[in-house]
Amino acid sequence: QVQLVESGGGSVQPGGSLWLSCAASGAIHGLLSLGWYRQAPGNQRELVASIEREGRPTYTDSAEDRFAVSISGDSALKTVYLQMTSLKPEDTALYYCTAGHYSGRNYEADYWGQGTQVTVSS
Repeated sequence: QVQLVESGGGSVQPGGSLWLSCAASGAIHGLLSLGWYRQAPGNQRELVASIEREGRPTYTDSAEDRFAVSISGDSALKTVYLQMTSLKPEDTALYYCTAGHYSGRNYEADYWGQGTQVTVSS
């Protein structure tokens, strides 16, 4: 099992920035990739960004070059970050940290955090 604990969500005005972080622990030794999804009200969950255990990131169109994902830590505890800049109201969503794997070039989540709310509003 992998435990994921997110932090860093909150409210921000349009154009502002936020950092999300997620501590991953448990059965993370060895093969582990991490990713961020989000779900806005009335919408399906969508992948925003993912990062391989070697640190190579992958972004979806949702990131729009405004988000950056990074990772730190060791085999006992990893932390994945999502830096969000130039935030827009449409970025408002519940953001989920995930741990998973790559199937070919596609990231697939196996474990989910509880989610952290990001609200962008003036």
